[in-house]
Amino acid sequence: MNSINKIFNNKSLDCDIRYDELMSNHTSFGIGGKANCIVFPRSISQIKNILKILNENDIEFQIVGSGTNMLVSDKGYKGVIVSLKKTFKKIEFSKSTVIVESGVMLGTMVKEAVKRNIGGLESLGGVPGTVGGALFMNAGAFGSEISNYFDWAMTIDKEGKQKEYYKNDVKFSYRSSSFPSNEIITKCRFNFFMEEIKKIKEKKLDSSKKRKNTQPLKYRSAGSIFKNPEGSMAAGYLIDKAGLKGYRKGGAEISKKHANFIINKGSAKCSDVLFLINLIKDKVKMKFDVNLELEVKVLD
Repeated sequence: MNSINKIFNNKSLDCDIRYDELMSNHTSFGIGGKANCIVFPRSISQIKNILKILNENDIEFQIVGSGTNMLVSDKGYKGVIVSLKKTFKKIEFSKSTVIVESGVMLGTMVKEAVKRNIGGLESLGGVPGTVGGALFMNAGAFGSEISNYFDWAMTIDKEGKQKEYYKNDVKFSYRSSSFPSNEIITKCRFNFFMEEIKKIKEKKLDSSKKRKNTQPLKYRSAGSIFKNPEGSMAAGYLIDKAGLKGYRKGGAEISKKHANFIINKGSAKCSDVLFLINLIKDKVKMKFDVNLELEVKVLD
């Protein structure tokens, strides 16, 4: 992997490239060792060029958004991280239709939509991450999911080819979609609805209050650690009833406020979080015979 520096420098890429960069600086968890290289493309043409170089040189790589749903190994990542958090920031409104590039933060889209009396997004205002990441994992909160309003998306695969997907082309389920994992969502279109600003603000305030009352927002985390089991009780409820609320390992803690959050108390390591993840899986399986499935992505 020592050749990465030489390969990229020889190609004269016109974008931000950082070597031996701590991933703890690029995840909401604040956890993670050094990646060999992180590159921040600013356009589709740059992404195509980078992917071409990586594939031609058989270099391992991962494509990430804003890092809000990731847990990175303490050892870091032996390869290239292609970060899209500086890419795809345009957003356009036409009545209740929104065309948005995938790098726009979900909270930004919600804020701009509310300004224009567009309803349907109120409960998603506090969900972290980019629009592209939210659509890929079918983000939701308080009974609403982003897929409810999805209409069209454009992607680029790891070979640099662009593709289009319409509503009927994609299957959505709880915290997942059928978008291929080897493709990057670059742009999408949503059809929301117009509503009175008073009603929108009331719904938004109600969702915000629920989030503040039930989630440990003052600590760094990756959001919900586990998906809610299908046809069962919520993951947080199962973890709580397994007696694990407040359980701590090193700098990581199973939140006393919401048991499906593992929080970084300031010095958490990936190994601490993984210990708690495995403890939760074992205890919930033993007590309820339920296999919890991770919602976060573990990168090692």
